[in-house]
Amino acid sequence: MNDLLKKLAGKDRHDYEFAASSLLDSGDEILFKELVDNDSFLFDFVKQNIANRLLSAVNKNNYKNLLKFLKYYSPFYCDFISEAFVKFGDEDLNNELFKIFQIGSDDEKCYCAKYFSLINLSDAIPIMRANVYTGNENLNMVCAQALGELGDEQSFNFALEELQSSQDDFESLKRVKFLISYGDKRAVMPIIENMILSSFQETIAGEIPYLIGIFELLNMFEIGGLLVLNNIINGLGETIPLSCVIDFEIKDVLYSLISHPITSVNAVILLNALEKFETLTENNEYLYDEDKNTKDEIEDIKRLLCKQNRNNWLKYVNDEIRENSFFVYTALNYCTDVVTVKNLLRSDNQTLILRALEVLKNLDALDNSVKTIALSKVQDIHIKDIIRAL
Repeated sequence: MNDLLKKLAGKDRHDYEFAASSLLDSGDEILFKELVDNDSFLFDFVKQNIANRLLSAVNKNNYKNLLKFLKYYSPFYCDFISEAFVKFGDEDLNNELFKIFQIGSDDEKCYCAKYFSLINLSDAIPIMRANVYTGNENLNMVCAQALGELGDEQSFNFALEELQSSQDDFESLKRVKFLISYGDKRAVMPIIENMILSSFQETIAGEIPYLIGIFELLNMFEIGGLLVLNNIINGLGETIPLSCVIDFEIKDVLYSLISHPITSVNAVILLNALEKFETLTENNEYLYDEDKNTKDEIEDIKRLLCKQNRNNWLKYVNDEIRENSFFVYTALNYCTDVVTVKNLLRSDNQTLILRALEVLKNLDALDNSVKTIALSKVQDIHIKDIIRAL
């Protein structure tokens, strides 16, 4: 990293004030690009310190130099640039940024969207709407957040209607991400309903806590909240970053489940969590690149779960081995009751029948009579082929 940037990130007040002023007075966009390129190598608190220092160094003589920095988007410096424009900008700046918002690069549009949301410019709403479903995730998110801050009901209602009517999981996921960034909790239940039917359950579950915390969700809709939690556990280390265990307060949530009277749903989730965190801690590939705080949190969660009596949870598993349970697929991972599993062969859910047969095979209870019963219920030719091959 450049020496000036090292000073900007350092602890010496004289050095970082000099560095901040130098960067802004010179408008050195190459140096700012290097700062943005180092986002992944700096702790969040360091980047926040840098942003605060740069904002303090902005004045009426150098603020227009920030226009050169718009080519390089960073969520960590977006607020300081936008706030500086609000503080020192005028009508000429508004016109210049509006033109950039229309024809600029995706990175430039990100900064513009944030700025226009801060000054409550409704004329920018159509451009924001046009940039919430692009191929650039940063631009989508910033424009959706801006529309939420401006209270644009039209874009909210459109996303909600599309979410509820679309049969395409990829299109639905775009609407989910928009609604999460928009930030209106009226979307919580429609998102959960979509998650239940989606092939991207874990991905959607990992988005929901950015709109509503898990504890609040459990108070609002307990079963829905537990389903979100279970999908998050499934996705940890796969589709959901492990650092989310801290962000989502997973340890506190699991402790709450342990502390309350046990139910069959809680038991299945806790068994799933125990298995997941044992896997995460026993396989170095999961934790290798994680920071110390994340590693420590995961180890703490594992210790919390391992202290409990697993058998107290196992005795509740059979209660969730039924077609209308949201947790039946997870429960089947821990069920050893052959008769209970066989009862699922009466189901109209062909995927569930296949999963039941797989469990019966693992329990050494799969014979031709069982397969015959299953084949008589299943219509999907591909599932039939899998059954015959079991």
